[in-house]
This record gives sequence, structure tokens and C-alpha cells, in this order.
Amino acid sequence: MARASASRALADLIAAEWAWRRRELAGADAEDAPALPADHLPRVDAAAQARRGRRWQATLAALDALDVAPLAIEERLNLAVYRHTVESLAADARLGSWQMPLNAEGGFWTDLRHNAEQVLADPADAERYCAWLADLPRYFTDQTANLRLGLARGFTQPRAILGGHAATLAAIGAVRDERHPLLAPLVRFAAAHPGGPGARRLERGLALLERAVLPAHARLADFLAGSYLPGARTSLAACALPDGAAWYRAQIRKFTTLDLAPEAIHARGLEEVARLRALMTRTMREAGFDGDIAAFTRRLRARPQLYATDGAELIARAEAIVARIRSVLGRCFGRLPRQGFRIAAMPPELAEHGTSGRGGAGYYLLNTSHLDQRPLHALTALTLHEAIPGHALQMPLAAEREDLPAFRRQAQIAAWTEGWALYAETLGVEMGLYATPEEHFGYLDFQMWRACRLVLDTGIHHYGWSREQARAYLAAHTALGAHEIGTEIDRYIGWPGQALAYYLGELAFLDARAHAEQALGAAFDRRAFHDAVLATGPLPLTALALVARRFVAARQH
Repeated sequence: MARASASRALADLIAAEWAWRRRELAGADAEDAPALPADHLPRVDAAAQARRGRRWQATLAALDALDVAPLAIEERLNLAVYRHTVESLAADARLGSWQMPLNAEGGFWTDLRHNAEQVLADPADAERYCAWLADLPRYFTDQTANLRLGLARGFTQPRAILGGHAATLAAIGAVRDERHPLLAPLVRFAAAHPGGPGARRLERGLALLERAVLPAHARLADFLAGSYLPGARTSLAACALPDGAAWYRAQIRKFTTLDLAPEAIHARGLEEVARLRALMTRTMREAGFDGDIAAFTRRLRARPQLYATDGAELIARAEAIVARIRSVLGRCFGRLPRQGFRIAAMPPELAEHGTSGRGGAGYYLLNTSHLDQRPLHALTALTLHEAIPGHALQMPLAAEREDLPAFRRQAQIAAWTEGWALYAETLGVEMGLYATPEEHFGYLDFQMWRACRLVLDTGIHHYGWSREQARAYLAAHTALGAHEIGTEIDRYIGWPGQALAYYLGELAFLDARAHAEQALGAAFDRRAFHDAVLATGPLPLTALALVARRFVAARQH
């Protein structure tokens, strides 16, 4: 009786807030989960942010009042995911994160590209999308007002990382016809509905582009260049912001799901960097090279056959790697998602300041710019991370679990998704995918890159490292090229805490597996373990140990 009552109370609380949240955020960026369709963008002004903050604080108080002791394990997982999400939302609302809706890679304006991937099924859908476009100027005005509030209290991005946004906005504004990315849904609708219905909506979209969309981008560009950039802070550290120490700890909790001090994370990073450096040295010796890592890296860079000559070749190489992975995937996985994925070039507005690749449910995007910075011997590790068995496997598997609550299927928990993707790189060793010493070195270099993030993120945001100090550290410990080192460091500066999710998440997956292997011995089945872990959907890392214990208990009886 007590369990049923507690279960019902928790379910009712979650259902009410989840339905309210979807209405509140209707029309928003839909990168990782389907947004509620809307004929408008969400309200993001100060009053809306305050209203949401009050709702999330009240929700946390209601959660605290619940008797959770009788809950079953699956309901405890529901609670863990839900509480972490609401705590993160409440903290960002309380500490004013919404006053800084941009980073080094882009901002609210680049996020809108995900809405342009939707398929419009009928004329009503097309009309709704046109109304969404018409609301874009209001949304940009609200976000600009938020940026002004941040300026007024010194809560801004560092000036040093903001130089690329003018070019991005100029590129968006230069496309004044059907090729504009935000018109893509209407172009597809017109092709599927030739004649009157499709042509009329596309014609309306073109008019809105000229009357609303492009002027809004131009005003934003003027504001960033004329007001935001000159007024942005000259410091780099998150701890230098108003309430910076508390804000940085909140970002650590949001992205890692762990309540860790920056000092502890920094120390663990230094330990892992030393361990991986020893492994990289051993791999070089096995390849017959007697010099140091820097010399080995220079030798690799001097071999043109290790670099693609154009974007088409890079994509073709990735397609071949995907085929190799598929041929051995059954060694580690029993259940695969129904949804496939496309391999394509990263959009130009993201490529210049983006990382080597991005993956998710249905897509694997490769950065085809600066090809001299993207060695092919690292492409296997990148593909395992961004495609399969990384993001393009884990994310759709979670979405396809119709027996899980919607908020579980659509949860965005960076430490889980990025930790899994980094763990997926290690599975390349087990599946025999690193066929040469160079590929194995590329895998270790990718691991080193993420371990360095523990040192760099805390170094910049807690210990006050300079941009040059951070670049020098990454250059000394990885084989990344100069361009990518620059974009990476600026990413860490502009997105405090996010870079910590990867390696801390991977360590949690490795710990969970080690526990299961030790407990089960010869009875351990890695296919069953991976299926059991991925079946839960994203979880806070503290709940991963519970999943591992449940897996062990089920196999022992």
C-alpha cells in the first residue's frame, strides 16, 4: 500500500511538471529530443525565467516532501533522473545562466538549425512553421535583452572567445533565397506538394526571410559587435563572474551529475594524463619509434597519406569504418536501434569553430574544414564516439524504449551520453578495430585529449589559467593540430563544466563494468551488460552503480 501511494505521488508530480515544461518550451531547439510543435518560439524574457524558476523550486520542495523509501528500483531511477534535471534547471534560473545564451561555438541563433530539420506533413504544419519564422524577431529581441542584463552585472562571456560570431551571422545573412537553412522544411514541403499549397507556403517563407529573419540576424550582429563585444569581460575564469564560485559548482553538478570540488577533479585529471602518457609511449615503442611523443606526432603529420585530400574522401573513409564496426558490433551488443544514421559534412556555420565531429540520433556530421588538422588515424576513435556504438546507437536506443517515461527517454545528461561515447572508443580495442599502431595511438590520443579536459576546465575556471597556458598544456600532451587546439580551448572557456562530463562519465562506466566483471567472473557477458546499461536511458552517474548491482544480482540468481 505504501509503495503504491509513493509511486502514484511521484508519477503525478512528474507528469504535471513535465506537461507544463513542454508547453513552456514549445518551439525550442530540438537537437536531442522532439520539441512540442508550436507556431512560436518560447518566451525567454526575465519574467518567464523567474516564473519557471519558481515552478522548479516548488517542484523540488514537493519532491523533498515525498516518502521515497517504499519506491521500487525503477522508480528510484525515475526519481534520480528527474531530480537531477529539475535541480539543474532551478540552479540555472536562480543563478541567471539565461543571461548568457551563447558560447564560443554559437548561441541561440545557431541552435535554431535543429528546428529546420523537421518534416512538415500538411498545409497546417507548413502554416505553423511560417508562424514560427514570423516570431523569430521577438525571440531575438528577448534574448538580446537577456544579454544586456548580463552585461549590466558583468555576467558575460569573455571577450577573447567572441570574435567568430560576426562571420557566422554574416554567412547566415548572406543567403537570401531558398538555400537558407531555416527555409529547408518549406523547400521540402514544396517539393512534396507541387503546385499551389507548397508554392504558396514557400513564397510566404521567402517573404518572411526577407522581412523578419534576416533583419533579426542583422540587428543581432550589430548588437554583438557594437555593444556586447566591447562590454564583455576580459577575465576567463567562471569563478571571476558574479557568484562565480557557486555558478561553476552548479555547472559541474549539471554536466557531471556529481558534487565534486574543482580541486579533486584537477588532481584526478593529472593522474590520468600521466597514466595515458605511459600508454602512448609504450604504443610508440611497439611501432618501433624511439623518440618522444612530440617527435612521433610530427612524423605522423608529415605523412600525407594519413590525411584526407577533400571532404568527400573524409566521409568515404568514415563510411568504410562504419562498415567495419557493423561487421563486429555483435561481439559487444545484442540489441541495436531501429533508427539508422546519415553521414554528412558539418554545416559551414558550425565547422569553423566546431570540433572534428558531432553525432546523435540519426546523424554523424564530420568537420570537413581544415583537413590538415584531422588525421585519418584518429577517425576510427571519432567514429566509435560520434556514430556507433556511441551517440548514434545510444541515443536512439533510449528514444525507442517506449516502456520508459518520456522524460527518461528525452533526458539530456551529458555525463551519461558523453561518458558512454568515450567508453565506446575503448570498445574499439576489444573489437579489434585499431588495426595499426598509428590507429591505436590515435585512440589513446583521443583519451588523453579528454583526460586533459579535467585539468584544463578546472585550471581555467578555478585556478585562473590564461588562454595561452591552457593552449600550451593541450599542445604538450596531445597530437591535436593548432587550429583544433584553439577551438577546443575557446570551447572550454565559453562552456564551463561541460568538458568534464566526458572523462568522468567514462570512468563511471569503466567502474560499473569492473564491478560486474569482478562479481560475476567467468559468467560476465559483455553483450548482456551493455544491453542492460543502455536499456535504462540516460541516468546520473550515481545511479549507474545501482544498475550494475541490479545486473549482477539478476545474473547470480
